Amino acid sequence: MIEHRLIERMVALLKKALSRLENKENFNPQFIFDAVDFFRTYADRTHHGKEEDILFEELKNKKISNEHKRIMDELIQEHILARENVKGLLEANEQYVKGDSKEVDKIMGFLKTLVKLYPPHIKKEDTQFFLPIMDYFTEEEQQNMLKKFFEFDRQIIHEKYKGTVEKYEKM
Repeated sequence: MIEHRLIERMVALLKKALSRLENKENFNPQFIFDAVDFFRTYADRTHHGKEEDILFEELKNKKISNEHKRIMDELIQEHILARENVKGLLEANEQYVKGDSKEVDKIMGFLKTLVKLYPPHIKKEDTQFFLPIMDYFTEEEQQNMLKKFFEFDRQIIHEKYKGTVEKYEKM
């Protein structure tokens, strides 16, 4: 849940950027690129990745309630929606930087969706899902998952920058 607090802070910054755009004020396209990187690496690959690749996979081996199954399915769909909007935000920002000022409306649309999506998503995870589903796991299973989470986090930085090097090697 600590990760949620940092994501909430970034969402607050998205709100500020959206407000600037809505008020026809200057905004920093580099912020959008940095926000996309944050959402792709931290929110999606790191945070959602641990949920989907570790926690949800472990839950598949448990007999969970229909309610928890429904919530897990909703969370997965929300992760997909977030990915799609972050991708769209990046593409619109790239076009804006190339001089297409019409992309501002698309940028605002993607920002609105992300600002609207994340607060209830985080609240759902914090209050309706993460704590209750821990009852499905023994103390030992919880500790093993924490170890897997730690190892997952440790690998992210290597994965990210290996990809950067490989991208430029192909150019």
